[in-house]
Amino acid sequence: MGVVEAVSVASDDPDSVGSRFRRVQDRAAGLFARFGDARPGARFFGGFSFSPRPDGDPVWSRFPDALFHLPEVELEHHPADGTCSLLVRARGRRAVEVAWGRWAAALEGGSAAGPATNGTRPGRIEARTGAAAHSRGVGRARDGAAPPPRESRGTERAAWGRAVWRALRTIGRGEAEKVVLARAIDVAPAPPVPAAELVVALWEENHGSHVFLFEPVPGRALVGAAPERLATLAGGVFRATAVAGSLGVGGDSVETAELARRLFHSEKDRAEHDMVVRDMLERLAALGCTVRRDVEPHVLALARIQHLETKIAAEVPEGTTLLDLLAALHPTPAVCGTPRDVALSVLEGSEPFDRGWYAGPVGWFDSEGNGIFVPALRSAVGSGAGWRLFAGAGIVAGSDPSLEWEETELKFRPVLRALARAGAVESSAAGSG
Repeated sequence: MGVVEAVSVASDDPDSVGSRFRRVQDRAAGLFARFGDARPGARFFGGFSFSPRPDGDPVWSRFPDALFHLPEVELEHHPADGTCSLLVRARGRRAVEVAWGRWAAALEGGSAAGPATNGTRPGRIEARTGAAAHSRGVGRARDGAAPPPRESRGTERAAWGRAVWRALRTIGRGEAEKVVLARAIDVAPAPPVPAAELVVALWEENHGSHVFLFEPVPGRALVGAAPERLATLAGGVFRATAVAGSLGVGGDSVETAELARRLFHSEKDRAEHDMVVRDMLERLAALGCTVRRDVEPHVLALARIQHLETKIAAEVPEGTTLLDLLAALHPTPAVCGTPRDVALSVLEGSEPFDRGWYAGPVGWFDSEGNGIFVPALRSAVGSGAGWRLFAGAGIVAGSDPSLEWEETELKFRPVLRALARAGAVESSAAGSG
């Protein structure tokens, strides 16, 4: 897929006025003007790193502090009738015609190939002012999933225990309420698993999650399956989900329901969850938003993990943009801790790896003010031959290092199982935490 325009912000960017969120917004506004007549509104896809950094780990070398692409092609699914619309854009009418011809030929070629082996059916293409609608069924990839690839972490668990106790001492002194610590593991699947295959497997394994892929350059990608929405803005109405507190699922529906009951009534998990909700409400109110929230959380049941979730909605003052909201909310206590500055200091001194875009906001925003962002969780960065996986856990008073370790193990599973589903039968892994 080609890129028509790009907006990026690096840590050494000479334009140091304003936050990276504001700088992305200002630069995108100028580019949107070139596509002012496009319908639907032009959309930039990309994200932000967890925090600005002058020098990052080589694994993140293609991921600056912020990067967004205006793609040549957008494919959007319409659940109402099961069709997809294909939008092609380029610089200038002639370029649009050339690009459209290329993509139309590719789609016609696929339709003319006869019955497909993956259950798809021939498509219908309609050209209309540089855009196309293509109706095609979506076939499933491999059914079933093998066990996750094998891995070896060495002495990483001892380092994790020391980091948790360091956070607990900070909390015990009253300096913080919560600190979110993360771990990373490096996995080399055999055979290699390309990003496109990995993200399809993630989607198949994690219905109910927000599955994403961003590839700043060919061969280097970030993929993941986030359980929550950090920020959605449509028609001046903001929506988000606060997610914190975790527990696994059982072997059957009865055991899963019992675990959900235990999670809902857990004093520790409810307190951790309330910190996230309270912080988000306060930050939205400070922007002048009129906020509504669920009276109490409910249990969000995903494929292999359950969370406490509270839905939040707000009316946004005129002139407040989605990126303004992101700048205020990120990082939430769900991915960082509270107070924010203290938690950041603890995690930066405890994690011997670069978070890069892990837990940063990823998503899209358009020229009409709409957009969706999720935190880059249950994620991995890399290429087909090697992936670095990330998982975190919220440390609060009463946390047990062993139990928090098990929680991160649970959060590694979505990507590990997706690797297995995509064909990896063996892998080597080394702890990087």
